[in-house]
Amino acid sequence: MSKKEMWVVAASLAVAICFGVAPAANAMHIMEGYLPLSLCIFWGVIAVPFIVWGFFSIRKIANNNRRTMPLLAMAGAFIFVISSLKIPSVTGSCSHMTGTGLGALLFGPAAVAVLGIIVLLFQAILLAHGGLTTIGANCFSMAIAGPFVSYGLYKLGEKLHWNKKVNIFIACTLGDLFTYCVTSFQMAWAHHSNVGFAKAMVTNMAIYAATQVPLAIIEGLISVVIIIALENYATDEMKSLGFIEA
Repeated sequence: MSKKEMWVVAASLAVAICFGVAPAANAMHIMEGYLPLSLCIFWGVIAVPFIVWGFFSIRKIANNNRRTMPLLAMAGAFIFVISSLKIPSVTGSCSHMTGTGLGALLFGPAAVAVLGIIVLLFQAILLAHGGLTTIGANCFSMAIAGPFVSYGLYKLGEKLHWNKKVNIFIACTLGDLFTYCVTSFQMAWAHHSNVGFAKAMVTNMAIYAATQVPLAIIEGLISVVIIIALENYATDEMKSLGFIEA
């Protein structure tokens, strides 16, 4: 079996594993019906340009670095699986890792917007994780805001000559946490009439902090381990992406 065939088999296995995750509707993505229609449209409209940009980015990757496409598929499968693993938060809601930081470092944040919208569609339809009306808001927080922060922090770390592994850890960890800051903002904006926007946002962030901070740290560590593995076992693909010097 060739290396590319092994990547395809591994990606298929990852997708299959995700169906073994308990599909409870008690999920962290903003659920169906939680946001008013006006905000559903607002976040959807904001997300569209990034998704279009992402399609062009993926087309460029396919044309210039076709050998990296199995790796792109695995990045999408990784997001699907890791964001489907949910743990209870302190109020009965759930928290989960995002997995988008890793894809942003490898392929850029625009491509992750497309991977994210695909993942969110499958999760909303198959796992009752999130919702179709709230998919714009969920896409913006998980597949746009978080990845762009991860990518920006990683590039900043490169310019400051940080240790590569430390740089990956910080970028993926803080990208995950920023996703939940945006989610808290979205939820507070939608429902703050009784307590005020600032208090609602602080409350939401405090709720998620108990579970999300350790999850973000775990995601950062997992991302470092995966990058190390890819550098050892997918060296040619990583060179094609410019992640390893040729």
